[in-house]
Amino acid sequence: MMTKTNQPFHLVDQSPWPILGAAGAMILTSGIAQWFHTFDINLFLLGVTITIMVMFQWWRDITREGTFQGQHTYLVTLGLRWGMILFIVSEVLFFASFFWAFFHSSLAPAAELGACWPPAGIQPFNPFQIPLLNTAILLASGVVITWAHHGLMENNYSQCKQGLTLTVALGVYFTMLQAFEYVEAPFTIADGVYGSSFYVATGFHGLHVLIGTSFLLICLVRHMSHHFSNEHHFGFEAAAWYWHFVDVVWLFLYISIYWWGG
Repeated sequence: MMTKTNQPFHLVDQSPWPILGAAGAMILTSGIAQWFHTFDINLFLLGVTITIMVMFQWWRDITREGTFQGQHTYLVTLGLRWGMILFIVSEVLFFASFFWAFFHSSLAPAAELGACWPPAGIQPFNPFQIPLLNTAILLASGVVITWAHHGLMENNYSQCKQGLTLTVALGVYFTMLQAFEYVEAPFTIADGVYGSSFYVATGFHGLHVLIGTSFLLICLVRHMSHHFSNEHHFGFEAAAWYWHFVDVVWLFLYISIYWWGG
């Protein structure tokens, strides 16, 4: 039950979703370990189911608070903006560790690697095939999401809808090409420091593309439900910021790992 307050801050109600989300994540992680060791996928599927259910209901509650209950005042939105900015900063440092590991090994290859990079026996990807196509896809998606944002700011419903739909489609296309690249790869994550640094960096980026695509898909559903206006759309802005971050990280991955490192 909502009560009238005389302050602009959002005092969050008690919610079961944080503890249930943590339980789902623990079951999901344990299920992955069990899947890898015993080839039993049941615990993993249970964790996925719990996590998706919690995500849906937690996002539903936040949407209600921000869109229908008016809890996201100017000060609350300002806090959310800073939270998203600091989250992206933490993600920058997260990927910086992978680039550090890659350049540490590639700039001065050890004798165990044959004193060369890529190490002997590794056949790297041709940077002008699928990697270049994926680069074009993500750059195009960055342009399209910006076009969608301009449409929202101008109260152009159809332009925003088309832009979001195209961005989601490009994100799915990128993921499909990345999966195809992994299937056809001539080396694995077990092939020394090159394989581990390549798959960890590009794999985590692929995970972020999946998260960003889901983020934008939720924004598309909310936009079609008329939750956004040109003055109240931080959820959309956060998704756009995150997507641009994913684009920039891929550019560094393409230039350093695929092009220069190959």
